[in-house]
Amino acid sequence: MSIVTRLRGMAWKAASAAFQSITGVSLTDLRLGAFMTGGPSIAGQSVSVDTALQLDTVWACIRLLSETIGSMPLKLHEQQGDGQSRLARDHPLYRVLARAPNADMTPIEFWSCMAACCLAWGNGFAQIVRRGDGQIVALNPLRPDRMTVQRDPGTGALVYRYSYQGRTLVLDEGAIFHIKGFCFDGLLGISPITAGRQSIGAALAAEETAGRMFRNGLLSQTYISAPDYLKPEQKEQAKAILADYSGAINAGKTPLLEGGWKVESIGLRAEDLQLLQTRQVGVATICRWFGVQPVMVGAMDKSTAWGTGLEQMNLWFLQYGLMPWLQRIEQAVARCLLSPAERDRYFARFNVDALLRGDSTARAGYMQTALRSGWMTVNEARANDNLAPMPGGDVLMVQAQMIPLAAIGKPRSPTGAGGQGRPADSPAPGTQSGITGDDNE
Repeated sequence: MSIVTRLRGMAWKAASAAFQSITGVSLTDLRLGAFMTGGPSIAGQSVSVDTALQLDTVWACIRLLSETIGSMPLKLHEQQGDGQSRLARDHPLYRVLARAPNADMTPIEFWSCMAACCLAWGNGFAQIVRRGDGQIVALNPLRPDRMTVQRDPGTGALVYRYSYQGRTLVLDEGAIFHIKGFCFDGLLGISPITAGRQSIGAALAAEETAGRMFRNGLLSQTYISAPDYLKPEQKEQAKAILADYSGAINAGKTPLLEGGWKVESIGLRAEDLQLLQTRQVGVATICRWFGVQPVMVGAMDKSTAWGTGLEQMNLWFLQYGLMPWLQRIEQAVARCLLSPAERDRYFARFNVDALLRGDSTARAGYMQTALRSGWMTVNEARANDNLAPMPGGDVLMVQAQMIPLAAIGKPRSPTGAGGQGRPADSPAPGTQSGITGDDNE
């Protein structure tokens, strides 16, 4: 055993002991999977991925983030010697990332699935399929709730155990593509649903309370008084009559009362009045766990901090909601799918320009600035819209100078100090409006 392997094993044992002293669960214990998933909440609701997805806010947050990530092209690039990069179309991994991750899924389906798993369970797993020469030909997604990640106590190497249909498949690090969410130990990402189970449990309890109120068909405390004491059979008869007027489906029906019976109401309870507000607060709280602005999942109130700044909201969403996940995926591609030698030459990159396709005005302004500032060529701009290149379109250009409106259309003098020439009757640089170069200093 090499010195590096021995040191790695010693470090792993120390980390495992520290984690077990805090949590009571060893990092090599099969209970780790249960420890990292959901559990009961203070509100009494059992919170898991399945129950959390019944909340429209959780569903909307996961759908928004995962489908937006899936809609952005992820392509492999090759670094060139001049500091530029090009699409690595000749690399076998390019087709897997951008064209066909596996035989059953398109790129948007695969990357949406991986992102959804990360958002729901904190981790995304895919089995790496290689051909005879070791090149990757497919990535098959695996359910995170069926995966157990352990470290070999002797070597410290990761071991993945996947349970499926009563069987356990043991895979090493080289056979798994693993995207980790926010974590503390570098081993497994933490599920937002697990970390936020108290908030989600409270929202589930509020939904259940509202459902029961609608089922009973009453929001206020209403009771019926009889003129005299009732016999047991009379009570049962009264309950049977009232059952015909209970429930949301019977709302609006008016019961016929006889024999001096009266309907009394004590008004709406304070907790009933607060139920709607509680549900609204729950929406904003859940959105915070996923890093999404409530307005982006349809939570519209009387006012919004964004006003009419849709462009600013999209920029915030890209920088703080999407970018951490995009970089996690890009770096996971380098770590899991490229060899150490290839990492110095190749890299994966999402095309975030795809987010601007829905706003033609913003996209046009972006392209115009890029072309005039000289950091994008005409052909690069055309390629973003899948247009064919044009002759002479690979030259970087900048806007040379600004001239007075009155000088437009007048003949230009020979090249001046600026190197581009100027209208024949325009003043030399530094002498406009009678100001000399000395006065400008």
